[in-house]
Amino acid sequence: MYSKDGENYYIVDAHIALWDARAENQRNIHGKQFIDCFYDYHRNLSPESEVWPYEEYLYQGGERLMHDVFEIGYADHAIFQPALLGEFYNNGFGQTEEAFALTQANPGKLTYNHCFDPRFGETGLKQLREDAARFGLKGVKLYTAEWQGESRGYKLTDPWAYRYFELCQELGITNIHVHKGPTIRPLDRDAFDVADIDHVATDFTDLNFIVEHCGLPRLEDFCWIATQEPNVYAGLAVAMPFIHTRPRYFAQIIGELNYWVGEDRILFSSDYALWTPRWLVERYVDFQIPADMTEYGPLTIEQKKKVLGLNAARLYDLDVPKELRLPEADETATGPREPGAADLAGAAS
Repeated sequence: MYSKDGENYYIVDAHIALWDARAENQRNIHGKQFIDCFYDYHRNLSPESEVWPYEEYLYQGGERLMHDVFEIGYADHAIFQPALLGEFYNNGFGQTEEAFALTQANPGKLTYNHCFDPRFGETGLKQLREDAARFGLKGVKLYTAEWQGESRGYKLTDPWAYRYFELCQELGITNIHVHKGPTIRPLDRDAFDVADIDHVATDFTDLNFIVEHCGLPRLEDFCWIATQEPNVYAGLAVAMPFIHTRPRYFAQIIGELNYWVGEDRILFSSDYALWTPRWLVERYVDFQIPADMTEYGPLTIEQKKKVLGLNAARLYDLDVPKELRLPEADETATGPREPGAADLAGAAS
């Protein structure tokens, strides 16, 4: 929990990872390229006081994660969003066993999401069933630009991807987190394009598609899709640190998301260990849209509480303490309305 000026905020860090990018786990040059790109983002977008030494950045371990995210990071809950990257790392990038063990040891604090790749076909479907049973999955993380053999990415609209989404429906895996953000060397930028979100959100209305990194640098494309699809959400991973280096750019991002998508479908994420949540939470609670950016309304305390934790808590059925909840609200003023509501209103008049 974070407290400021008499207000208490329930914090859910909706996108964290426990990775191992040390040299002995790097399968080839691409493993080093990948973590070096991460480190460049970390170094260039963080306050100087928050920059880690490179060697520490390659691997953190569970003890440090718990300290950074919970002991000093204000988080009440956090959600693992692992990436496999088996083409680049011998034992994978996201550390499944270590992360899941940490989740089991801290069930009230951590949720473990796993990943799948539809290019594994029937074998992968069988594995997804087993993973759902073992991990109790409520969500998965997808990397559409991940390399697999000769393939350098896939689309959510691929026939095999639809087979996996159908199985997610069957298994109750309702939260589909998809990396749709800045490219990461050596992955291909176009493989992260947001267009396929439009199709799958329409075809799988009972699944929630959380677009991690809110489509950056394709924010406008994402907003036009999300405003029409009420099951599409914006994850703020990677967008958050611009609050330090480019505050007016961050004001534009959060202003556009509030205008088009609505305050109920935006999720705070630190993207740990790219960044740590402490300074991001502090900066966001204090942040306000500059007065001269008049096309955007001011950020309210209620909006910030939803973004920082209450929205993610709703998606994952987290038990928020009563004193940290908000009163039940009507539909948001922005974003899609209840289907058919406009027609009913017109008929009533």
